[in-house]
Amino acid sequence: MEELDGEPTVTLIPGMNSKKKQMCFDWGPGEMLVCETSFNKKEKSETAPNCPFIYIIRKDVDVYSQILRKLFNESHGIFVGLQRIEEELTGKSRKAQLVRVSKNYRSVIRACMEEMHQFAIAAKDPASGRQFSSQVSILSAMELIWNLCEILFIEVAPAGPLLLHLLDWVRLHVCEVDSLSADVLGSENPSKHESFWNLVTVLVLQGRLDEARQMLSKEADASPTSAGMCRILGDLMRTMPILSPGNTQTLTELELKWQHWREECERHLQDGTFASSPRLESLCKIMLGDEAALLEQKELLSNWYHFLVTRLLYSHPTVKPIDLHFYAQSSLDMFLGGESSPEPLDNILMAAFEFDIHQVIKECSIALSNWWFVAHLTDLLDHCRLLQAHNLYLWQLGVDYFDYCPELGRVSLELHIERIPLNTEQKALKVLRICEQRQMTEQVRSICKILAMKAVRNNRLGSALSWSIRAKDAAFATLVSDRFLRDYCERGCFSDLDLIDNLGPAMMLSDRLTFLGKYREFHRLYGEKRFGDAASLLLSLMTSQIAPRSFWMTLLTDALPLLEQKQVIFSAEQTYELMRCLEDLTSGKPERAEPDAQRLQDDDIETTKVEMLRLALARNLARAIIREGSLEGS
Repeated sequence: MEELDGEPTVTLIPGMNSKKKQMCFDWGPGEMLVCETSFNKKEKSETAPNCPFIYIIRKDVDVYSQILRKLFNESHGIFVGLQRIEEELTGKSRKAQLVRVSKNYRSVIRACMEEMHQFAIAAKDPASGRQFSSQVSILSAMELIWNLCEILFIEVAPAGPLLLHLLDWVRLHVCEVDSLSADVLGSENPSKHESFWNLVTVLVLQGRLDEARQMLSKEADASPTSAGMCRILGDLMRTMPILSPGNTQTLTELELKWQHWREECERHLQDGTFASSPRLESLCKIMLGDEAALLEQKELLSNWYHFLVTRLLYSHPTVKPIDLHFYAQSSLDMFLGGESSPEPLDNILMAAFEFDIHQVIKECSIALSNWWFVAHLTDLLDHCRLLQAHNLYLWQLGVDYFDYCPELGRVSLELHIERIPLNTEQKALKVLRICEQRQMTEQVRSICKILAMKAVRNNRLGSALSWSIRAKDAAFATLVSDRFLRDYCERGCFSDLDLIDNLGPAMMLSDRLTFLGKYREFHRLYGEKRFGDAASLLLSLMTSQIAPRSFWMTLLTDALPLLEQKQVIFSAEQTYELMRCLEDLTSGKPERAEPDAQRLQDDDIETTKVEMLRLALARNLARAIIREGSLEGS
């Protein structure tokens, strides 16, 4: 039915030679009895077995661990209590009770893990110590997975609170910072401790900005030369907008405040406020969500999901649950960097971020050393009504059968895929993964286009553009790019900057997408005060005819601040080109019959723009001719 993830473990039995003698075995609960038989294939006279012993091979060794048996016993009471939850309970009261049950399960796992850790420390021989440490790692992974499932499937945290839950998740499971803090603060001079800056950086990476500010104040007291910079960075940390649990502000208000805060951070960075202190400058870059600066801290981040949560905190604080898998996959790829392959734990967490409960259970069944975790988590999710018959995705069973039909299996599978209703994005992602694994290019393109259209209808332009690029659909990418441009004209800023800034070769899918990427590049160059490069790019967008004609007036209006700069940015030749573009635009306007009041007002605004542009172009042309003439004369 499905391929094994790896070869089964070979258990060697001392004294047995399977080439000479056959073995018999009998299964027991959690173990198998193995012994030699006196039966001989060649029917020779040899009757006595070479190995007169019976061996017990234990498969589920966890059952025999005293500490894990304590886990099984204590969780039994939670399990029985869960079965008695009143079915009549609905809404918030039922959800609160299920969350409480989940936390109880986790507290038992954590208590068991801490006890196992003490046994590992106290172990008298290395082999026992390694065995206990291995169990600690397994229990830690179990609690990590369970906690994430609690956040995503049981709490069902929406945008805003979702990030707060994920921050708590990371802080709980990447806990070395507490011992590091104790070491540094326990020294005579914390700011001179060799791990001081590592501590400050980790606190920022985990969003513990109040603690980071306190550490910076110690550096300011010890080093007067950096006191001013520490104070400014501390103020930026203090004013960072975060949606706290009791806060009533909307996500829109948070996004606006966060955008203003981010612009202030960028201004300090561009003005070189922290230029004389590389460490403080690095912290400011981290707070701006600079991916290169974050990846420089791989050792302190220690794993890709810590990198993911830090990246979301400083780049996408209002991330929606449905978009999590995009950021999770890109974070995993960036963090591993092609140097290593994902581990089983990575696959389980990724399935959770994709909201693929079925895959989470499957991966846990393969990776974990006992069935306790899978049985109890599945039972809890079933009580959350997440594993009802229509949600079990039984259509997946048919896929495996079609794979083994040699003649018509492929065609039948394609027809089967086309009939699967894509009523949720999670289900669509599963179908998409099946198609990609089997190189079903047309089906992949169709699914991506369906998801892109749904995203456009929900006004999620970034997601729509991602799906249209993945579908390699030039026409739809053009449509979404037009929506981005229209959105820019209405709001005066781009949404999903992270996506547009990282289009890469995908930009070449359509002319409109190329223009979108290049127009964003113009704004970036202008923001970096590289006015000459910005002017050349703006002009090339118009003269190469890559810009839609309907957008020319916006481009010419963007040229106004460059035309009004003290230094001459546009040469005489470039100014003539801009004048030609303006005249082409104004001369090609069709006459409008019976204009209404709104159209008259719009025409007045456009006429004013045209007059301002002509005046600015004429002034710039005169300055450019004088400048170029004086350069030739010298």
